[in-house]
Amino acid sequence: MNEIVRNAQSSVAHASLDPQDWSAFRALAHRMLDETIDGIAEVRARPVWQPIPDSVRAAFKADVPREASDLAEVYRQFAEHVAPYATGNVHPGFMGWVHGGGTAVGMLAEMLAAGLNANLGGRDHMPIEVERQIVDWMRRLFAFPDSASGIFVTGTSMANLMAVLVARTNALGTLARQYGIGNDGALLAAYTSQAAHGCVSRAMDIAGLGTDALRKIGVDADHRIDVAALRAQIAVDREVGFKPFLVVASAGTVDIGAIDDLKAIAELCREEGIWFHVDGAFGALAIFSPELAPLLGGIELADSIALDFHKWGQVPYDAGFLLVRDGEQHRQAFAQPAAYLRREARGLAAGAVWPCDLGPDLSRGFRALKTWFTLKTFGTDRLGATIARSCALAKYLEARVLAEPRLELLAPVNLNIACFRYRADDAINREIVADIQESGIAAPSSTTLNGKFAIRAAIVNHRTEEADIDALVAAVLDFGGRRCGDGMIEVEAPPLAAQ
Repeated sequence: MNEIVRNAQSSVAHASLDPQDWSAFRALAHRMLDETIDGIAEVRARPVWQPIPDSVRAAFKADVPREASDLAEVYRQFAEHVAPYATGNVHPGFMGWVHGGGTAVGMLAEMLAAGLNANLGGRDHMPIEVERQIVDWMRRLFAFPDSASGIFVTGTSMANLMAVLVARTNALGTLARQYGIGNDGALLAAYTSQAAHGCVSRAMDIAGLGTDALRKIGVDADHRIDVAALRAQIAVDREVGFKPFLVVASAGTVDIGAIDDLKAIAELCREEGIWFHVDGAFGALAIFSPELAPLLGGIELADSIALDFHKWGQVPYDAGFLLVRDGEQHRQAFAQPAAYLRREARGLAAGAVWPCDLGPDLSRGFRALKTWFTLKTFGTDRLGATIARSCALAKYLEARVLAEPRLELLAPVNLNIACFRYRADDAINREIVADIQESGIAAPSSTTLNGKFAIRAAIVNHRTEEADIDALVAAVLDFGGRRCGDGMIEVEAPPLAAQ
């Protein structure tokens, strides 16, 4: 028996996954941190993005690792095969999609959160209080009542889905969670603009209501939802027996950054008794800027707001957020009693409403910490100034386009997004976008506006400057000239990262 105990103790003694040599681990960890900081500090020395070599892809076809590997060797593989071929949104030349640039502060906070390894599904511990403090800050910023609730999620796609579910429960009652949406649910109708993000349709699909239940209303000359057409469609639907239950307005459309007339939509929803949700993925954080906040007039009247701190808030991915005016309605859409989630009067299981009562996740990471660090370190004033600066840079790009006869502006610049093209056909403009991306000079994206292929530049990164805009314009002219045989002067690409 003693031999069995000794063998068991020996086995347990070697079961830990902690380093056997903490000094060596510490040295390597410091090296990793130093090199990561160097990567951010010296980001301009790298291309924005570069294609992944076939040899690198092939290295990731290896079998399941059965045996242990040295941590330094694993890090070497990361440094050589992963880091050089990332999306590139840390780089100031990344202007393709609305991706925040992150900060070194947020990176450190993410490291601290990983060290705590806290599960924010519930229970009574300080990481929950950090999240609750940010919820309270958002209540104040958007002038929501003290009874409003909020929760961190992966991103606005999830937040929009959750808002649809809250609105659905509000329309059908909590019994629909038990028995399904039934005949009444089949009659529900929701509304958004033709310029809204595709995740709104997807949310209707996942919520079991179907994408056909979402009416996509036309937009005006400024790409905002046509409120008169919205009102008319609601009236038609009511007359034929449908039950309008939700309007999703956009605070920053995906293509050009347009903001719907939130005040007019709020008034319409109040008159009709319809849930008013705002998809503010990036635009809602214009609330940080005294200069831009008036553009959001009416957002304070919303029933719910979805936004991403990892966009204009510059928090590292991911940090989405949902704010709901009526916290009890929010809870009724998700809370589910279970013996293992029983709340106690004292101890670790004590506490008020837990985050798992407000969303589908029981296991949740500490997203709030990097957001808390970002807001505390920089303050909303400085973040707001950064947001306003990105909009000014988009206006600068607009002016550059308007001043250049070889370029064509395809939409007005509302916030931080400029859509334009080289004066050539769609096929050439597609090639121009790919040429620029592969050159490493910049990373624009594309969209289609009024039937025309557009080069889309979304200015989100706090590191972007006028020189980066100039480099993008020069690259468009250069590659466009080459494609059209105009003999433009070639633009020098930044040095490639080590292969």
